Amino acid sequence: MVLKKKKEIQVDAFFLDHQQLEKLQRFSKAEEQNLASLLLHCAQLNNGIQQIQCIKKIMPLVEKMGQNSACDPMVKACLDILGQTYFSLGAKNPLKKVLASSLNGLPERFMTLAVQSFVCCLREELKTTDVYLYRKVLDNLASCMEDFSLGRASVKNLFEEVLQFLQKSLLDIQEENRKNHGNHVVQTQLMHDLLIAIKVSMMLVQKLQENIQGSLWKHHESFVWQSMCSLLKSSTNFLMDAALLQTVQTTSGLAVILFTKTMYEPAEELPSLVSDLLLGSIKHTDMPAWFVSNCGTLCVEECPDSVLLFLCHGALAMLEWKNGSMGENGEKLLLDIASVLLSLSSELKESSMATSLSRILAIWTNSAQAALVSGSPNLKIKLNGNSDIIGKLLEYIYTHWEHPLDAVRHQTKLIFKNLLQIHRTTITGSNEKSDPFFARLIKHLLSLEWHVKGKYASLGCLVECVGTENILQLDRTIPVQILDVMNDQSLAPYASDLLETMFTNHKVHFTLSFQESSWIDQWHDIWVSPLLVILCEGNHDQTTYIIDYYLPKLLKCSPDSLSYMIRILQASADANLGSRGTRGALGALMACLRTARAHGHLELSTMMSNGLVSTECIKQGLVHQHNQVCIDALGLLCETHRSTEIVSMEEMQLIQFFMMYNLNSQSPSVRQQIGSLLRKLFCRIQESSQVLYKLEQNKTKQELLENSTKRHPLGILQQYKDFMSSVCDRLFEVLFPGSSHPTRFSALTILGSVAETFSVPKGQAQVFQLDQEIDSTRVWTLIQCFASTFEEVKVLAFGLLMKLRDVAFNLQDSENLDLLFQAAIDLSTSTKPYDCVTASYLLNFLVHHKGLQHICLGKWLEHNSQMDENTSVSTLEKNTLAVIKLLLVNVEEEIFQAKKSLLQAAASFPMYGRVHCITGALQQLPFNNLTLVAEWKEMVARLILMSYKLSAVVSPVVQSSSPEGLIPMDSDSESAGRLQMILHEIQPQDTNDYFIQAKILKEHCKVESEKLADHRPMDNICTEMRGKERQTCDVTAQMVLVCCWRSMKEVSLLLGTLCKLLPSRATSEPSDGLITVEQVKNIGDYFKHHLLQSRHRGAFELAYAGFVQLTEMLSRCNSESLRKMPAQWLSGVLEEIKSCDPSSTLCATRRSAGIPFYIQALLASEPKKSKTDLLKMTMKELISLAAPLNEPPSVIPQVHALNILRALFRDTRLGENIMPYVADGIQVAILGFTSPVWAVRNSSTLLFSALITRIFGVKRGKDENSKKNRCGHSPVYRSREMSGQALVPFVMVNEVPHTVLSLLEGLPDSTSPCIRQNNIHGTLLQVFHLLQSYLESKQLFSLGFQQGLGDIIACVGTKLWLAKRPNPCLVTRAAYLDVLVMLSTHLGKFQKQGMPLFGFWEEMNRVISDSELMSGIPYSSAVPGLIQYLQSITKLVIEVLLVTAGPDIQSSSSPVAKKIAKPPLSIVHLLHCEFHEVRLLALEAILLWLKQINSKQIEEEGGGVLCLLIDLEGAFLTMALKEKNLQCFCKVLEILYTMDLRNVLPKTECSIKMNPNELLTWSLNIVDITNSTEVQSIALKFASKLVIHLLQNHQQISEEVLKTWVQLLVYFCGDEQQTEMLLAAAEVLKSITSFLLINEKLILGLSDTLAMWKCVVLLLQNEDLVVRDAAAEVIQVAQSEKKSSKGTEFALRVVNAPMALDLAFGILCELLQQWGEIRAGVPILLEWLLGDSDLKRDSETSALVILTTSCHLMLGSLHFCSLMEEDDYLFDKGEVNFWAEKLTLVRQLSKHLLQLISMTHLTLPDHGELNQLSRTALDQAQLVGHLLRVLPSTPEFSKTSEFTRLAIQNERISVCLKILNLLKSDDTCKNENPENY
Repeated sequence: MVLKKKKEIQVDAFFLDHQQLEKLQRFSKAEEQNLASLLLHCAQLNNGIQQIQCIKKIMPLVEKMGQNSACDPMVKACLDILGQTYFSLGAKNPLKKVLASSLNGLPERFMTLAVQSFVCCLREELKTTDVYLYRKVLDNLASCMEDFSLGRASVKNLFEEVLQFLQKSLLDIQEENRKNHGNHVVQTQLMHDLLIAIKVSMMLVQKLQENIQGSLWKHHESFVWQSMCSLLKSSTNFLMDAALLQTVQTTSGLAVILFTKTMYEPAEELPSLVSDLLLGSIKHTDMPAWFVSNCGTLCVEECPDSVLLFLCHGALAMLEWKNGSMGENGEKLLLDIASVLLSLSSELKESSMATSLSRILAIWTNSAQAALVSGSPNLKIKLNGNSDIIGKLLEYIYTHWEHPLDAVRHQTKLIFKNLLQIHRTTITGSNEKSDPFFARLIKHLLSLEWHVKGKYASLGCLVECVGTENILQLDRTIPVQILDVMNDQSLAPYASDLLETMFTNHKVHFTLSFQESSWIDQWHDIWVSPLLVILCEGNHDQTTYIIDYYLPKLLKCSPDSLSYMIRILQASADANLGSRGTRGALGALMACLRTARAHGHLELSTMMSNGLVSTECIKQGLVHQHNQVCIDALGLLCETHRSTEIVSMEEMQLIQFFMMYNLNSQSPSVRQQIGSLLRKLFCRIQESSQVLYKLEQNKTKQELLENSTKRHPLGILQQYKDFMSSVCDRLFEVLFPGSSHPTRFSALTILGSVAETFSVPKGQAQVFQLDQEIDSTRVWTLIQCFASTFEEVKVLAFGLLMKLRDVAFNLQDSENLDLLFQAAIDLSTSTKPYDCVTASYLLNFLVHHKGLQHICLGKWLEHNSQMDENTSVSTLEKNTLAVIKLLLVNVEEEIFQAKKSLLQAAASFPMYGRVHCITGALQQLPFNNLTLVAEWKEMVARLILMSYKLSAVVSPVVQSSSPEGLIPMDSDSESAGRLQMILHEIQPQDTNDYFIQAKILKEHCKVESEKLADHRPMDNICTEMRGKERQTCDVTAQMVLVCCWRSMKEVSLLLGTLCKLLPSRATSEPSDGLITVEQVKNIGDYFKHHLLQSRHRGAFELAYAGFVQLTEMLSRCNSESLRKMPAQWLSGVLEEIKSCDPSSTLCATRRSAGIPFYIQALLASEPKKSKTDLLKMTMKELISLAAPLNEPPSVIPQVHALNILRALFRDTRLGENIMPYVADGIQVAILGFTSPVWAVRNSSTLLFSALITRIFGVKRGKDENSKKNRCGHSPVYRSREMSGQALVPFVMVNEVPHTVLSLLEGLPDSTSPCIRQNNIHGTLLQVFHLLQSYLESKQLFSLGFQQGLGDIIACVGTKLWLAKRPNPCLVTRAAYLDVLVMLSTHLGKFQKQGMPLFGFWEEMNRVISDSELMSGIPYSSAVPGLIQYLQSITKLVIEVLLVTAGPDIQSSSSPVAKKIAKPPLSIVHLLHCEFHEVRLLALEAILLWLKQINSKQIEEEGGGVLCLLIDLEGAFLTMALKEKNLQCFCKVLEILYTMDLRNVLPKTECSIKMNPNELLTWSLNIVDITNSTEVQSIALKFASKLVIHLLQNHQQISEEVLKTWVQLLVYFCGDEQQTEMLLAAAEVLKSITSFLLINEKLILGLSDTLAMWKCVVLLLQNEDLVVRDAAAEVIQVAQSEKKSSKGTEFALRVVNAPMALDLAFGILCELLQQWGEIRAGVPILLEWLLGDSDLKRDSETSALVILTTSCHLMLGSLHFCSLMEEDDYLFDKGEVNFWAEKLTLVRQLSKHLLQLISMTHLTLPDHGELNQLSRTALDQAQLVGHLLRVLPSTPEFSKTSEFTRLAIQNERISVCLKILNLLKSDDTCKNENPENY
């Protein structure tokens, strides 16, 4: 379902003047309607739509008039008025077309009169002399000639006058354009007028040629002839004028050919003339004089390329190519045009020209097809697929099919498609499917890699020619290959389009070839089955793109395939629910059903009634671990093909279920999709409710309500209302204290959608209104969201409050408003940067309150009674002015104080907050509709002055050469000297000693800290003073810098905002604007100064933001002096860069600081459709500076140029206009690498990087293949490595064998006289990476592949000396061994394919026998390359062991095989090697084999691997005790953990002299003593496996050991632990779930079992998604056991963390009943509810709080709360919550506890533990209540984190006390079976 806004048609009504109305009234008849009265009535209507209806009545009325009525003066008067009305209407007004359409039906008897009237009106139009009114006349002329017989007749009558006007208009507009050079706005308008004039001229000649005939050819001196010559000359001039818009030039090219064609004689020679023009071979002697005089500029040997291009276009568009009317000359011209266009393709690189060229080439292919139909045999030969022209066109296609411009790519596809049609035309009658040209094309395209985007469209075109079946016969895996490509979003649309073309064509082929539907199974196997496999098991991106792009097209082609898909997926959905990484069959089913319903292939009611999907199945989808499965399940409910489909009760209940568990998604994209889908649902409810209201009004139509006759419309509407009310309840409910950012974002987004969807005009029936659900508590909840540290939450809350502001203000009393206003003013001067943002949102909300001045502002500002009396002033304007005045007064005072001490300002009143609030307030104002203009002018002037003053105070810091450290904290002489230099440089405005004060403060802090350390009593110290001292002592360099650069930022944004106040139109009265031209100029100079002076990146980046606002305004301004400023500024800065002036203050370091930003802003403001003269001039200057021809006196200009170029190439706003300079940029960057100056090399490198990104796009992966060096023989090792990878993309897959062979053959023999090891190493790396890409490609097992591989193996064998001892270099030996390992790995797989490889394995055994691993290693580890060599030879040994142990060799009777079957080295030999790198590789291989065996991946060949692992358990146990290397030790433990303990434990006694219990103790001890989290994790998993094994086998474990194990598990689950340990704990908990956590018997006892359940709960609330998902698998195991043991049909298993948490508490409560431990278990769960950590902390601080109670009045509002908070850091946002919500846990646990108590009727009146818990809870309630009371007013904003923590604790306590009271109550019914407890 796509939401579309209905377009409202706007029709401007026409009005008649007083004279016309009088005339109509004179002829009107009151007793009957005549033409005059109808027109009068029409003119009196104010609605254009109604006037259209009225005009349509004119002709029926005229047709009824008598024959003599043509003489009636009334008719004449009416026709005059109709003519005047027609010509007065705008060209785009629908009334004009309706009037023309009506007059086309005018009876013949009235035509003469009508033409006279229209001619009279048109003649008046043609008298227009104002150039700027020409457009209206031209539009009227165009309208007259477009399907309007009356208009055409009028033009025909005035043909010469029209010609004269057009001739004059072209010349006048051209002259006016010249006069306005530089005024882009006016020039753009004039060029569009010129374009229309040329088009109208062409239209006149085309449509009224009969007027030209007769007078044209015979009388060259006639007026018409002279006019035509003038038009031709003007068109030629326009064509040659490169300063005009390209569209004007293009149209002029059409006009030149058209006018020449009209005038030239004989017509047969016209093609030759055009050919000569294009080829530059024209001779003046052969040309008519009139042509030479008018088009002489074209008659040259070398016309500009653009002119040739437009002439080609004109020839193709204006000449007749059908029917062979131009003969042989025409055919020659056609071929010449192709030749010219193809030659231009290498010259015209500018984006607009490249686009035009591709479009004109496409036009040429259309013309060629038309010419071929009746063309000569010679033409068919010249245009055959094998011809030169077609070959060159194919080259053009291959070069441009991945062009960065969409238009070029589209035209290239069209050209290719047309080429195929051209070739088909030339071979008419022969078999297309066997045509060699098509066969060659297919083969070529299939040989290309699938990442070549142009391949897809071209293959699609070929499919239409030769059919899918013919292509599949070449390779049946093509559909799978294309589906595999769809994990790349950039390729997915291309791939899906090709697949659609193929399967649609294939279906047609099958339908035509087979009579019955037996073919459908074969079609499904090819196109549907691979899709289902990928949907179930593919990665996230691939499945997403396939669902988005491929699945809808497949269902559209074959809707019946849906039942096949559902049948296949449903069969495995219960068994394959998916996981957090894969969708599984259930996810695939949800995706298919969602897509089918959204596209109208299926109804949800039908699905559920037919059993296609159950409610439980959808529920599982809605809470699935895989985000996209959840979204698809939600989409299934929300997306429908019809927006008015009734929402069923089942859907509403499922939506409510979804919203319980999915609002807290950490993924922004998921949150966005949830909001979007629910918005669609709300729109559906809204639109279907309107249908229901209409049905209710007209009850006779109730049968039309689909199948819902049982549901009464009013009943459905009530259900809608209840549902929406419950949705809003849930959304406001989750905005509780401590709710996470994702939850708040989701809730506010959805509430915003509700408010917007259900806000309809008054008077219309509305099913739901959000404002009726709002109360004061909910308003306050929304206001509290302003305190969020995430601005997006503030934005959403503000937007929602604005929608509800009337009810919001009504529900807030004046005291609350006053407190909010006070809080906003306080926050605006906070030292924490994010507080001022909160203040801004609060003020922007409050200024909409009508009583703000009376309630809040009265005590701050003098009351202005005159403003109150002025009722025309809006509340917003009045309040905003007052608030800005208040903020301005404050900030002016603070600036005055800052001049005295910037340090004090930074610590106490950073000024940027006030300025931020002022800017925010201004942005709400409607500047074009202000009443208090005088007051605002004064305010703007004060604001500008304040900005300059503030900037003067803070700018010295950000403009210093060291802005990051301007408070020296050392007193040594070196620092003092540096300080003096900085002081001299920045000249700070402080009147006191800014820097000495810092040192004094430091010393003072030192004394104070000593006092604190000595615990001396400080009773007599004033707390306020102490607070000030603490605050001042906290001032750091960072704080001062932040104060300064944020102030600069806010000043820049404020000035940028103020610039927008300048009127966009130049007026005679400068007072019309709130800001003057002079002020704008001053602001521009300010920005220039600071962008070119600032050193701090934050300062100049944000000055840039304001400057961009200014430059964009200047480019649209009509004031000439302002409009020219960007060009002047640009020239000035370029001159300063070039000048190398030593006194220049431009920053040459910090990547030229703000200079690139300054130039970016100036260039980006240039109109996009202009000629971009500034950009061209700037790029020319910069490129010349960046690559100086001679050595310059200074490199600073070069560095600046390189840095500026980098910024410009990175700027996306410059778009394609920057592309023509890329080649020069690359050249400049590479030349810069050779500079001896580091600064130049550095800037060149940065420029090169930016250019690579501009050319190839953003790097999306981590692969290194994008690095392209030609450095294979470099002496630098890393360069050789990169070159090996970089070669791969340049070699096509089918060319790899040949390339590898040539590289191998280039390696030296052992007897070569000169052996260069660097060359060998680089070559081997390239061989390795090429082989890797080849062996991993999809083109396996073909004949060519096997042949190529055989050749490579043979060649490798000839260079084996490089892998053996004769090669002294261990590095190259290792590199050659890596090649052998690569071959061995893949050849092991090919052994099954029957490839005879015994000889290869025999050679490998020889290499191993010759290695140092056999004879001993005579080197130390310090020998270069030794470790690398040992690792490579070890990998080879492992691969050979794996292959030779396989059944293919072991069971072979061949003598060679028997020899190979006994490898020279065993795995045990590797495990005993002294080098840990060798042992580690062996251990990793063994671990991999074990995992493969356990997962049944190598079951068939398991015998081979198993024989390698026989009797190794003892060796691993011994290694576990003796291994010293941490990595090896970790792998040994992991191997022991992976092995079957039934095989391991019997070996413990003989191998390590330990029994199983001692081994357990040892492993637990390892967890305790090691510092490695990796070792700790695997040791705990091994110990846990031992515990379960021993307990399951009824072996005794001491209680102390079990306790230790449980404690370690609990320790692993702590919030502070690393992810690896948390995941290990989750894995352990999953492994013990069945036996310990959900066992019917309590194996470990209640306390330990509940401790482990608490671990599950903690992990489910962890911030890390991976940890939560791993913990949710515990619940999956529990639910699966429950399903299998209780036979439940469907149980929620693969669930997300919120659902898992809910299920966990439910399972736990069931288990307490099952174990009979409710009495003992409930108190423990109540402790969880209360939260022991909070209790403990608060109880410890309670004594301190009581001690400070007597001091509260003296302490002020909140200083005592420092006991509850940590140190204040400048950017610390407090407790930022991304996931865990304590109150969610509290509410879910309390829900299940209450259900348990209710179900079991549990009471515990005299329970000791409960009594103690009750006392603790009451103490805490008293403490929290006290702490809440002493918080300052509006603590939600001033002390957010403390308030949140207390609010959470308050709810925990109250819920706990509620349950405790319930348990103690005597009147609760006792359970009938108390023994259960």
